[in-house]
Amino acid sequence: MPTDVTAHSARPGDRRPSAHADGGGGAEPAPQVPGGGDHPALSRRRGLGQTSARSLLLTLLGEFVLPREEPVWTQVLIDVLGGLDVEHKSARQALARTAAEGLVTSDRAGRRVRWTLTPSGRRLLSDGAARIYGFGSPARAWDGRWLVLLVSVPEARRQLRHRLRTRLAWAGLGSPAPGVWVSPDPGKETEVAEVVADLGLDAVTSSFVGPFGTIGEEAAVVSQAWDLPAIERGYEDFLAEFAGFATAAPRSAAEVLTHQVLLVHAWRRFPFLDPQLPAELLPAEWAGARAATLFDTLHHRWAAQAQAHWTTLVDRAD
Repeated sequence: MPTDVTAHSARPGDRRPSAHADGGGGAEPAPQVPGGGDHPALSRRRGLGQTSARSLLLTLLGEFVLPREEPVWTQVLIDVLGGLDVEHKSARQALARTAAEGLVTSDRAGRRVRWTLTPSGRRLLSDGAARIYGFGSPARAWDGRWLVLLVSVPEARRQLRHRLRTRLAWAGLGSPAPGVWVSPDPGKETEVAEVVADLGLDAVTSSFVGPFGTIGEEAAVVSQAWDLPAIERGYEDFLAEFAGFATAAPRSAAEVLTHQVLLVHAWRRFPFLDPQLPAELLPAEWAGARAATLFDTLHHRWAAQAQAHWTTLVDRAD
C-alpha cells in the first residue's frame, strides 16, 4: 500500500507460478471480470509488463497485515501474490527487499518463515492508509487564497532537488516554473515548512499567502503546475477497469480478496498525482469525483469478505 507511489514500474511478464507447499493453500486463481475472463488490470499487465512485485506486496501488507497485530507466513503472501501474476521468485525477492528496507522482519519456525511489520513499516503503511482512504473526500469551500513557495536548489544537487520535488508533489503542490511551487490550500504551509526544514532549505526558501492578483489567469497557472488532462485520463482508466463491478460481483471469496488488492493498488497512485484542487479550478464533470465514489463503494462492499478470506488463509497456514 501506500506510500510507494511508483505503482506502475514494470517487469517482464511471466506466467503465474504453481502452488508451493510450505504454508497452506495453493496459488489464488486469477481474478475474473463479471461474466468471465481475466480482470482488465491483469490482462493489461500481461501485455505491457508486470507491475512491481514489491509494490503489490506493499499494497497487500497495508490492506491485510497492517490492521492485525500478528505475523504472516511467507507462503500466504506468495500464494496471494501468485493470484496477482507475481512469480514465486519475484515474490520472495520483494519480501527480501522490503525486509532490507526495514519495513518487515522475519522469524523462523523450523523450515518456515513468518513476517511481522516493524515499527517503521507500520508507521509508513499507516500514513499511506490515512492518505489513501481519506483521499477523494469532498473539498472544503475555497476562500480564493494561494500558498506560493520560492525555493532555490542548485542544479548540481540533483538528489536534493528530486527529494524536494517528490515531497512537495506528495503534499499536493505543483510547480508552474523552476523554483516556484503553488497550492490553493494555504493550510499546507505547516506541512511544507516541515519538508523545507527537514531538507535543510530554510535559508533559501520563502513563502507567500494571498489571493490571485490582477495580472494573468488562475487557469493558466493551474495548467502550468499540474497536468490535469493526464490525471483525468488516469481516472477514466480506473473507471473503465472497475465500473463493471458496481453492478456485478467477483464469484468467490478468493476473487474478492484479489480484486480488493487490485482496487487499492490502482487507487493508491492518485493521492500522489492529484492535488485535489477546489472545484473552481477543475474542469466541468471532473472524472476524479466519479472515481472516488466508485472506489469507496467497491472497497466498502468487498472489505468484509476480503478480510474474512485473508483470515481463512492465515488460519489454514497455521
